[in-house]
Amino acid sequence: MNKTIRWLISLAAVASLVAVTGCKTDSSQKPGRLKGKLTAREALEIATDAYVFGYPLVTMDQTRRVMTNVRYPEGMRAPMGQFARIRTYPTASNHDVTAPNTDTLYTLVWLDVGKEPWVVTIPDAHNRYCLFPMLDGWTTVFQAPGKRTTGTGPQQYAITGPGWKGKLPPGVKEYESPTSIVWVLGRIYCTGTTEDYAAVRAMQDQCSAVPLSSYGKPYTPLPGMVDPSVDMETPVREQVKNLDAASYFNRLALLMKDNPPAHADAPILKKMARLGIVPGQPFDINRLDPAVIQVVQAVPKLAVAKIMAWFWDGAKAGDAIFENGWASTLKTGVYGTDYLQRALIAAVGLGANRPRDTCYALSATDTAGQPYSGNFPYKMHFSPGQAVSADGFWSLTMYDTDYFFVENPLARYSLSARDELKSNPDGSLDLYIQRHPPGAGLESNWLPAAEGKFNLMLRFYWPNHSLLDGSWKIPPVKQAN
Repeated sequence: MNKTIRWLISLAAVASLVAVTGCKTDSSQKPGRLKGKLTAREALEIATDAYVFGYPLVTMDQTRRVMTNVRYPEGMRAPMGQFARIRTYPTASNHDVTAPNTDTLYTLVWLDVGKEPWVVTIPDAHNRYCLFPMLDGWTTVFQAPGKRTTGTGPQQYAITGPGWKGKLPPGVKEYESPTSIVWVLGRIYCTGTTEDYAAVRAMQDQCSAVPLSSYGKPYTPLPGMVDPSVDMETPVREQVKNLDAASYFNRLALLMKDNPPAHADAPILKKMARLGIVPGQPFDINRLDPAVIQVVQAVPKLAVAKIMAWFWDGAKAGDAIFENGWASTLKTGVYGTDYLQRALIAAVGLGANRPRDTCYALSATDTAGQPYSGNFPYKMHFSPGQAVSADGFWSLTMYDTDYFFVENPLARYSLSARDELKSNPDGSLDLYIQRHPPGAGLESNWLPAAEGKFNLMLRFYWPNHSLLDGSWKIPPVKQAN
């Protein structure tokens, strides 16, 4: 069933509830009013908007709780203020991370800059592509140091929190975070060879983060504190979805104290206050009229459906692009008051960069609208002079339907700019996507496919202007004859 239709059905069900509860009014009030404050319909609208508005902040906080709930760095996890360093690319048997890549190794750290600034040091990358975007608690990329923006020389940044006033050491550049929560989600290009792994690991080891009070002094971070109540198994998106309305809105309200909304959010904050959702103040659902409580308790399921439906509905509003079987968006990293788009990206692509740094395109069906299947061979054709390119690099990755790598004899999970792709005599380029080898002399252009259904993802790091302005189109993937 179409996601939009499912959401409308859910809305109709809640509307029926509103129609029933809305008539339970105090006799001294006008018909349809609840104690002179909110009608059930108003409560439904405000609570749904509030859920969508707060989804990125609640998701970021829960992600931080899970990823920092360890005593020492291990894999993608590390205590607050300590870098987690991913040393190798995952194999097909590794299902720790969905939609992994074989382009960059992650080097990341979670910081709390509410009490004092943190100084982040990035070593000389020697012209290697790297990107260290800094996300605030609302998932906005407020700075993106890296090869495109600040070059690849050694760099130091002091990330300061909301309202901080003070003096920084000479040579340390200030980056102001709008929130106390900061996620530095570094990516360093790596070819995956033994030699290049060693070079990137050496660079990772030189990345550091220290509180300003310890800058220039010997500093050894303390082991992290493990909270046994934190669910380390259930995916974060499911954990957020499972929060009841009272818990969700209470967490949102308390988080907004140290992670203040932007000035442009004033209109929605004014509406949320009518429901008792106020930054820094506990949310008590029991202070609401019983009829309103009944409506608000139904909101999480409805709001999540609305967020996920935006994947398709966003195209009508210009937030998504669907062309030649590929779905993409150029609205990531900076959202303003586009709360639905921000929530959707938090749900399906948490940590997304600004489009000028990275663009992603997904495809699950061929030009005939049929899901990709290993039962058929496919070809992606680029006309002469129209080959895929990027100012940084690009890659085409194969995933199964759960977005994990596909096991194959070559252990090849993607094709990219670093592969020795062979062009046709006329200068065109063909990429072959299929289970079996495409033929003599074509193996370099072969992306081995899954036995069953599969998905494709194109990544563009530092995309060129022709992609960003729409003058270059991603070609379709067609069944080969």
